[in-house]
Amino acid sequence: MNLHEYQGKKILNSFGVRIQRGKVASNYKEAVEDAKLLSKETGTQWWVVKAQIHAGGRGKGGGVKLAKSIEDVEKYSKEIIGMMLKTPQTPPQGKKVNQVLIAEDVYYPGESEPEEYYMSVLMNRATGRNMVMYSTEGGMDIESVADKTPHLIFTEEIDPATGILPFQARKIAFNLGLSGAAFKDMTKFVTALYKAYVGSDASLFEINPVLKTSDNKILAVDAKVVLDNNALYRHKDYMELRDLREENPIEVEANAAGLNYVDLDGNVGCMVNGAGLAMSTMDLIKQSGGEPANFLDVGGTADAERVETGFRIILKDPNVKAILVNIFGGIVRCDRVAQGIVDAYKNMGDAIKIPIIVRLQGTNAKEAKELIDKSGLDVISVVEFQEAADMVQKVLS
Repeated sequence: MNLHEYQGKKILNSFGVRIQRGKVASNYKEAVEDAKLLSKETGTQWWVVKAQIHAGGRGKGGGVKLAKSIEDVEKYSKEIIGMMLKTPQTPPQGKKVNQVLIAEDVYYPGESEPEEYYMSVLMNRATGRNMVMYSTEGGMDIESVADKTPHLIFTEEIDPATGILPFQARKIAFNLGLSGAAFKDMTKFVTALYKAYVGSDASLFEINPVLKTSDNKILAVDAKVVLDNNALYRHKDYMELRDLREENPIEVEANAAGLNYVDLDGNVGCMVNGAGLAMSTMDLIKQSGGEPANFLDVGGTADAERVETGFRIILKDPNVKAILVNIFGGIVRCDRVAQGIVDAYKNMGDAIKIPIIVRLQGTNAKEAKELIDKSGLDVISVVEFQEAADMVQKVLS
């Protein structure tokens, strides 16, 4: 589950990570009041107006502005709230901005120049260990840094059994070129950041930039946080942070119906039971010259209602030119699935205007094929994987 910047910062702060303080607003009037209140609480005289969407690169798209007066806060919040913000990480049409974060100015003058660093905590799946990735090149896309100056990216692997150790936090601060008070503050920052990552059951914490202020304080100026959906039962309060406006509406609908669905950019819809079979079916579609339009796992209870819901969700994608149903009858009998397909097809009437290819294997597969063949519906029944591949190729040509 993706979080907005202000939500991620709130979690960070709850674990003792120093953050750039701010308040979220849904309209320009709230933004102005937040700016005034923030000035009283922090003493800041300038404010940063930040669009809150689930995407990076907001500054490049005009979603981050420095306001040097209350009038600027009003002006920028009016411009940003409601805009379709386009960044390298949004769909081509952009994402609508519903909220802005009014944040304090932390780039104030002092005894030294502010410095920006990159830092993230994530799982290294090759080793099965958590990892802190960091760089002196903060504020830049980490992909660009990796491409142009890979020697400036450091990693520190952490044993989940012991957690981050003091020498590892000191090593990170040393590699960032810090000393004195900033060195000590960075070790505290890294330790607290790792605790936040583990304690919130996150799959990613990315802070870009981490800032060393002019008076040698270390704080998070940004926060990209992704929580592990499988662990949300342990954090029921985090469930309230989900913003459905930021998610694909078809995926939200499928999730509400209990279907595992991921929207893709293809032309062949697929309905399968079991994640492994779904991945194989997507490979099959690709090899036959098509492109999978979705990942859809209907699970072990592929009854008429569930199949009909799956069809309706797949057909919401105008790019779908055919649907491949590939079910293995283990827990569920194939003839019951076939009856579900027939019933769903009849219930939907003229809504189905594209070819449907059905492959049912397993318990009562023979009876299932006979049932579909005798239904009189425009459903193509096949037995083997290769038959399904050939039929996909045929209906697309």
